[in-house]
Amino acid sequence: MDKFKEFIRFVIVGVISTGIHYGLYYLLNLVMNVNIAYTIGYVIAWCCNFYMSAHFTFKSETSVKRGVGFAVSHGINYVLHMVLLNLFLWLGLSETLAPIPVYCIAVPINFIMVRYVFRSIWFQRNEN
Repeated sequence: MDKFKEFIRFVIVGVISTGIHYGLYYLLNLVMNVNIAYTIGYVIAWCCNFYMSAHFTFKSETSVKRGVGFAVSHGINYVLHMVLLNLFLWLGLSETLAPIPVYCIAVPINFIMVRYVFRSIWFQRNEN
């Protein structure tokens, strides 16, 4: 039951972060390149996501080690997002709709990586 509650908290944080990301992307896309708008939205949402994931989702403290692990997992996730975004744009989806299937594919993968960062014994030993 604890893992289920953790997943529900992850979904809540994910919805908030996705809303921040998509809202910024949508607004910035009106005035700049799609990839730059997507990246700026991603970075700002990432900062919010790290804080909320640590304190709300996984009930953990932030640390340098967890911050690095979170950054690496989101670096991988960012590459996945950009590849999928451009794939869906290439397939003909509009710039407004293309992020939606990206989120559907990337979010479950991201949960697995982020959970590892906050629950792995490696990240709990000798925290800074």
